[in-house]
Amino acid sequence: MDTTSHAWAVDRPVTSAFAHPSGLKGRLAGRFMLRTNNQRGVLGVLGVRPGDHVLEVGYGPGGLMRLLADRTGAAVVRGVDPSPKMRALASRVNRAAVRAGRVVPETGTAQDTGLDDRAVDRVVSVNNVAIWPDLEAGIEESRRVLRPGGVLVVAWHGGTDPGRAAGRLRLPADKLDRIEEALESRFPRVTRGALRELDVFRAVR
Repeated sequence: MDTTSHAWAVDRPVTSAFAHPSGLKGRLAGRFMLRTNNQRGVLGVLGVRPGDHVLEVGYGPGGLMRLLADRTGAAVVRGVDPSPKMRALASRVNRAAVRAGRVVPETGTAQDTGLDDRAVDRVVSVNNVAIWPDLEAGIEESRRVLRPGGVLVVAWHGGTDPGRAAGRLRLPADKLDRIEEALESRFPRVTRGALRELDVFRAVR
């Protein structure tokens, strides 16, 4: 099985277990992400309303899905991730919510979510946009599945006070500018800001 793909931000094959979790290394990477990724601040930017349908792109071990299910009034939290290992881990992390139908982790990618047009009210991607094969296709897919007035939040390592790991992974200014330009070409309202460990873009359809 080929577990490599080119990432738009680096234009070379990405083979990290964090990008393509599989086997023992993939399981360990998933558990590490679950412990270390601080995603609580994203909830305030996303602004989920009671009854909203939410899509997470690249849910990994399912930590943000758990926060969305536990701390917001979202009716359903769907997710797409290319890794079957992460789907299995996210399903375990969110076992009760999966059984209740509130959390639905599925396999898919940023540019091919499998959702219908205008299916969700919120889309969120944290710490995976830089490893998408095609930035513009991923953003266009998010726009397609959002309802009018819906919100897309894209976040990546960085922010105002990143730790050592986040600081090493932050994107250079030209890559952040490209994300902003891709959003502005498809959404009427785009803002760019920073949380403590994340650079964040918010776009309204």
